[in-house]
Amino acid sequence: MIHAAAPDLSGNEKTYVAECLDSTWISSAGKFIDEFELRFAELCGAKHAIATNNGTTALHLALAALGIGPGDEVIVPVLTYIASANAVRYCGAEPVFVDVDDSMNLDPALLEAAITPRTRAIMPVDLYGNPADLPAVRAVAERHGLLVVQDAAEAHGAEVGGRRVGSMADATSFSFFGNKIVTTGEGGAVTTDDDALAARLRLLRGQGMDPQRRYWFPEVGFNYRMTNVAAAIGVAQLERFDEMIATRDRLAARYDELLGDLADVTLPTQRPGTRRVNWMYTITCDDLTLEQRDAVIRGLAEDGIETRPVFHPLHHLPPYEQEHGRYPVAERLGATGISLPTHVGLSDADLVRVAARLAERLAEVRSA
Repeated sequence: MIHAAAPDLSGNEKTYVAECLDSTWISSAGKFIDEFELRFAELCGAKHAIATNNGTTALHLALAALGIGPGDEVIVPVLTYIASANAVRYCGAEPVFVDVDDSMNLDPALLEAAITPRTRAIMPVDLYGNPADLPAVRAVAERHGLLVVQDAAEAHGAEVGGRRVGSMADATSFSFFGNKIVTTGEGGAVTTDDDALAARLRLLRGQGMDPQRRYWFPEVGFNYRMTNVAAAIGVAQLERFDEMIATRDRLAARYDELLGDLADVTLPTQRPGTRRVNWMYTITCDDLTLEQRDAVIRGLAEDGIETRPVFHPLHHLPPYEQEHGRYPVAERLGATGISLPTHVGLSDADLVRVAARLAERLAEVRSA
């Protein structure tokens, strides 16, 4: 079976985890947490990285620390993983959806029309490792006095204008789930350059306990801390970050060669001045219906190739259901997109097999 994603644990992961076990520092204190936060902040070009137990709690923590609450609205791209909208709801606020452009990211041209007196923040999402148009988003946010809370769960190392994602928003959240470019098993982080915000993020992450007075809780917080064991895995991952990114770049370039001649298939792109990181190599089969796209995915599974559909647009999902037809680009991409296997354990023979079987399955559904 060629899996869609798989972690690379070939570095010092076992050594560092064993060190945690030998030292008995396995919970939310220990040297690897500090080291992971320092290394990840450096990677992003940010002053602070606050590690959490997963990417969703990182996003919720960022919104809560910035004071997003009941009565507020946060603009969210309608094509994203559901955690982006859920984190807004956790705060008692309401996500307001905006369509995406062909990059699969929030369309900045649609932001102004979505802003109301209740809007507090804009949440660009770097879908599948392709960075959103942060300069355009920030320009709108600054005109209206809004916060920018970036969901970069899938975009470790992506760049806009030579700057790393994680260094350009008021707060940026990341995920380190097992299928991400950098993994800690489960984990997340918030990056920021704001010293006061970083202190508040740390306060709320640890149940709201006063850092100067043990077991004194001035306010309600959350138990969102990362464990030392998870951070140990993350430190080992960061030691090989450049190597893993370069391997993913080579995989994407090879997919480009193998799939470039397929009719009615659009390959991943990136805007000028940005650097995409290839979390998932995601194509769109432009002439297919949703049913045909799903038939291709089922056929590839029968061939021993695991792929993934592009996320359902949020307005199709029961918690956020709205009238269809309001977000045409997201609906088209959500119905025709396929994420192909993308991880550093793939061989060239694997890529050749994926490309060949994809071409055959596409031909089958088109001729049916």
